[in-house]
Amino acid sequence: MPFKLSPSAINLMNECPRCFWLTLHKVWKRPAGIFPSLPSGMDRILKIHFEKFRDKETLPPELYENGHCKNMKVFNDPEKMKIWQSNFKGISWKDEEENELHGAVDNILVNGKKLIVLDYKTRGYALKEDTAEHYRLQQNIYNFLLRKNGYETEDFFFLLFYVPKEVMETGEVIFDTELVKMNVDVKMAEKAWTDALKLLKGDCPTKSCEWCLGR
Repeated sequence: MPFKLSPSAINLMNECPRCFWLTLHKVWKRPAGIFPSLPSGMDRILKIHFEKFRDKETLPPELYENGHCKNMKVFNDPEKMKIWQSNFKGISWKDEEENELHGAVDNILVNGKKLIVLDYKTRGYALKEDTAEHYRLQQNIYNFLLRKNGYETEDFFFLLFYVPKEVMETGEVIFDTELVKMNVDVKMAEKAWTDALKLLKGDCPTKSCEWCLGR
């Protein structure tokens, strides 16, 4: 039985192997909590925002004025980006046993012939020291997928954080932005993929969390 995995599924494995096994074997699925709509709304308008600068073959000011982004552009293939940004399609790759790994990116920058994964994050408060670290595996998986599909990626990726700063008298909400550059480690993604398949091919883990206790 082939399995279809995503960064969120692999995060579930790291959180609770038993919940992961039960979910992927379609025995039981952990109930989903209420997902706030603001991040989804921000993702939607940020994609539109970046598309405007893609068509101008430049970068939005929050990136253009950052020294890390010198000589870069927004990836200029609208049709491919629609697929890569889709939660239902995304960037995907299958191994020889038809197990599939897929993930949907927020955006892609280009530096020469190399691609750079760019992910938007909306936060209510300023970043903490370990904030960006929570997203390292997810971004490494995106780079792993791009390379498996024959694309060259840089040895780094970007996290672009939007943090609300103030509300103007006219009602507009002003956001501060912070760009975090992190090194790519595709071996981390490959190990997570291998570990996930090994777990799924074995017996159901016995150690339970509060969600899967008694399942």
